[in-house]
Amino acid sequence: MPAELCVSAGPAEKRFDEYLARLAEAAGHADRVVPLKSYCIGLLLPIERKSVEPMAARLAPTHVRQMHQSLHHVVADAPWDDERMLAAVRDYVLPVMTKNERLRGWIIDDTGFPKKAPTRWG
Repeated sequence: MPAELCVSAGPAEKRFDEYLARLAEAAGHADRVVPLKSYCIGLLLPIERKSVEPMAARLAPTHVRQMHQSLHHVVADAPWDDERMLAAVRDYVLPVMTKNERLRGWIIDDTGFPKKAPTRWG
């Protein structure tokens, strides 16, 4: 596992672990737990391309082929229930979103995030 993933478990890391545990439970099968968690961690890695190949290389440098296969299966082939997965996300974040006031709208828009990391040279 990359050094940047081996951090002490502070409050943010504990919340992230709890969130991943809920997603893993919603995935519906024990074989999907580790690949799903690995994929979510891979999305947070400081790498340019967020596809399974570079993530696999960073997550398991000595077992890239196996990690690639595992990540690819969980995102492309694993048949989980979308409604169950979305409910797990909603049930985790909605109480936090409505803690101080009622929810008026919830818009999820990823178009503000660059699809490719900027290069070092701008």
